[in-house]
Amino acid sequence: MTIRIAADPETLAPEPRAAFLSDDAIEILSFAARSLEEGKPTALITLVDIRGGAARALGAQMVVRGDGLYCGFVSGGCTEAAVAADAMTALNKGMDRHLRLGEGSPFFDIVLPCGGGITLAIHVLADAAVLRQALAALHRRLPVGLRYHPGRRTLSLQQGGEASGWCGESFVRTYRPRPRVVIAGTPLETDAVARIAVAAGYETVALERGQVPSPGELDGDTAVALLFHDVDRELPLLNAALASSAFYIGALGSRRTHAKRCQFLRERGGDERLLSRIKAPIGIFDKARDARSLAVSVVADIAHARLRLDWM
Repeated sequence: MTIRIAADPETLAPEPRAAFLSDDAIEILSFAARSLEEGKPTALITLVDIRGGAARALGAQMVVRGDGLYCGFVSGGCTEAAVAADAMTALNKGMDRHLRLGEGSPFFDIVLPCGGGITLAIHVLADAAVLRQALAALHRRLPVGLRYHPGRRTLSLQQGGEASGWCGESFVRTYRPRPRVVIAGTPLETDAVARIAVAAGYETVALERGQVPSPGELDGDTAVALLFHDVDRELPLLNAALASSAFYIGALGSRRTHAKRCQFLRERGGDERLLSRIKAPIGIFDKARDARSLAVSVVADIAHARLRLDWM
C-alpha cells in the first residue's frame, strides 16, 4: 500500500509568474516601490555583465517579489522565470547574490539563445525611499542614476546621466526621462503620428495652432516633429526647436522644400551649424504618401535617434 502525504501549501514556494509584461524602466521601478510600500519583500535584479551576445543591454532590470510576482526583462524572456526563482531564494535568505547564466554559468541546462553569458546582481531592497527619489527626478525630467555597491549591499541615488556600467566597485544604472514627442502641423498627419508614438511608449504633446513652446520645454529627451505643408507657419516653432536641446528635429517636405526652408532661416540670421540639426525630409523613408505610412516613418526615425542617444 502506498501512503501519499499531501504537501503543506504553506511550505511550498510560490510559482514565479509575471505581474505584467514591460521593459519600461519607470514602470519597473514603480512596481518595486509600490511592492515595498505594500510590505512585500522585493528584489531588484540588474544585468551587470555581458559575455558575448545578449538580448538586453547592460543595466536591464527585473523586479521580483517574495510572492513570485515579477516584471521586467534581463534576457529575451527565456530565463526570467528561472531568475525570479533565484531572486525568491535571495529574498528568503535576506541576502544579495550574483547569478551567472549562459557562458561561464554552473547551470548547464540554462543556455541563452544568443550563445553568450550574463551576470545578474540580485539586490534585496530595504525600503522604497531611494526608488521614490529616482522616480521623482524622472518625473521632473532629470536624468538620474542608482548606484549599487555589492560589498555593502546598498543602493544610493546619483545625479547625472552617464552610461550605465561599473564605476570602481559599484554598478551605476542610469535612467533617462521617458522620451517625449512634440508634434505640430496639419491634423491628419499629427493625429496619425501621435497615435503611433503613444503605442511606442512616447509621451506626446500636440501643439495648437500658433502655440510655441519655450526652449526649456524642449529638453534633451524631447523630439520635435513639424508636419506643416507651409514653411512660413513652421518657422517660429523651428526657431524654438533649434534653440533647444531637443535630440531630434524633423520637418515635412521635399529636399527642394528644405532648401527653401534653410534659405528663409539664413535670411533671418539662422546659424548654419544649427540648420544641420534639421532632419528633412522627415522620417526613415522618403515619399510617404499617406498619413499612416508617414507616422510609422517618423516614429521609427525618432526611435533610431533616441537609440543613438542611449549609446552615447
